[in-house]
Amino acid sequence: MSGSTVTSGARAGHTVLASADSEAFASLRRRPTSRKERKAMGKALRNEVPRSALAEWKVPIGRPDPIQLILDSHEGRVPALIPIRVARMVTSPYGFLRGTAIVMAEDVAHLPATGIMPVICGDAHLGNFGFYASPEGELVIDLNDFDEAHPGGWEWDLRRLAASIWVAGRENGSAEDECADSVRACVAAYRAEVRFLAEQPLLMRSYNRLDVGRLHETATEKSLREEIERSAKRARNRTSDRALPRFTTESEDGSRRIVEEPPLITRLSEAEIDDVGRALDSYLSTLAPHWRRALGGYTLLDVAHKVVGVGSVGLRAYVALLEGSSEDDVVFLQLKQARRSVLAKYVHGDAAWHAHQGKRVVEYQQALQTVSDPLLGWTTFDDRQYYVRQFRNMKGTIPLDSMDAAALTDYAGIVGHLLAKGHARTSGASMIAGYVGSSEKLDEAMATFARLYADQTEADHALLVRAVKRGVLPVDEELMAKGSAFRPS
Repeated sequence: MSGSTVTSGARAGHTVLASADSEAFASLRRRPTSRKERKAMGKALRNEVPRSALAEWKVPIGRPDPIQLILDSHEGRVPALIPIRVARMVTSPYGFLRGTAIVMAEDVAHLPATGIMPVICGDAHLGNFGFYASPEGELVIDLNDFDEAHPGGWEWDLRRLAASIWVAGRENGSAEDECADSVRACVAAYRAEVRFLAEQPLLMRSYNRLDVGRLHETATEKSLREEIERSAKRARNRTSDRALPRFTTESEDGSRRIVEEPPLITRLSEAEIDDVGRALDSYLSTLAPHWRRALGGYTLLDVAHKVVGVGSVGLRAYVALLEGSSEDDVVFLQLKQARRSVLAKYVHGDAAWHAHQGKRVVEYQQALQTVSDPLLGWTTFDDRQYYVRQFRNMKGTIPLDSMDAAALTDYAGIVGHLLAKGHARTSGASMIAGYVGSSEKLDEAMATFARLYADQTEADHALLVRAVKRGVLPVDEELMAKGSAFRPS
C-alpha cells in the first residue's frame, strides 16, 4: 500500500485507513499518528459506518453463482483430486463453508466496512485455530491456516468466524439463541482483547500468546477443559519421530520410504523427487541462518503427494521425509502450493503486490502468529510457488463435532481473543478499538449477520448438492458416504 492513513470511511472499494504495509513504517525518524488520535479516528467512523450496519446481509443483485465460483477455483488443480474436494464440501453446510473462502470473500468484500485493514487470516473459520509447537517446543494455540492471508478488512475475518460458529452450532444441535450466545461471546472477546492490546506498548502486542496451560485456565466449561486435555495430549504425540512407523516402511535396500494410500497419499517418481530436492535446496536460503545450518544436516529420503484439508484439495501438496544423523532422527516437511489470496482482487485489483505467493503466506503467518514454526520458508518448482513448513510439529485441533452449546460458547470466546491478538499485531489496533467501543452493539450486529449468513450457507450448500446430483461437479461417492465436515483429512 502506498500510505498508512486517510481520513474517510469506506464501504465498497475499502479506502485504506490503517495500512498493514511494512514500508509505511520504514523510518524511525518519523513520528506516526498518536494512539489517541487513531482511537478518535476509529470512533468517528461510527458516523459513516454505524456498527449496526455490520448486521446487513441480503443476496445482492448480480451476486455471482456460488457453483461457478467453485468451478473457477478448480482451475489449475489436479483434476483427479477434485472429486475428493467436492465430497468433503458436500458433506454438510459446515463442510461447504470450509471449502468456499472464495464465495464468502466475494460476499463480504461488498458489505459495509470501516476500511481499517490490518493483515488478516482471510479464512478465519472456527476450524482454522489449533495447536502447534513453539520453537521452544511448548504447545500453543493460535490461528493455523494462512493460505488466504492478506491485508484486508478486520470485519471480513470476524464475519467469517461468526458465521462459521453459527453453522457449526446448528450442526451440533444448538438452538438458535444458543448460537447467538456463542457468536456474541466471540465478538465480545474480540472487542475486549483488541481494546486491551491497543493500550499496551507496541512490542508487547507481539509477545502476547496463549499456551495450553493458560488455555485450560481460560476455559470455564468442564467439557471443554476435558477436551482441551485430550486434544493437547494427541497433539504432543504428533511429531516426526512418532509418525515414522505410521507413514513409512523399510524398502528392500534398507532405506525408509513413505507408505502409499491412494488417492490420498501417492509417492513420486525418482525424477520428481529429484525436482523436489532441488526446490528444497532453494528453500534453505529462505530460513534464518541457524535453522538453515540445522536442517542442512538432514538428507532427503522420499517424497509423496498428500491430500490435505478442504479448500486446499487439488492443489499440489507434498510431504518430504528427511533423515538426520541416525535412523530415528527424522523430519517431515510439507510443501503446499500457494496461489493468490482470494481477498487480493478486492484489495488491489489485478496489481501484483506479491511476487511469490509462498513468501506471502510465510510472512503473513509470522505476522499473525505470536510464535511460528522456525522452518517456515518458500520455494518454486515446475513454475508453481510453494511454502514449506514442518508436517508434524504437534499440530492438532479441538474437535468441534462433539461440542455442546455451552462448550461452543466458551470456545468461541477463546478464538475471538486469538483473532483480535493476530489483528492487533500488524496495524490498526487503536482505530479498531475506537470503532468497536465498550458497548455490545457490535456483538449484536455480528450475531444478526451470522444468522443470516448461516442461512445463506445452507442455501448455497443445497445448490452444491443439486449440482453434484446433476453431474455438474464430480464427487467421490465413497468418501462422501463416510466423510466428516469437521475432520476432513
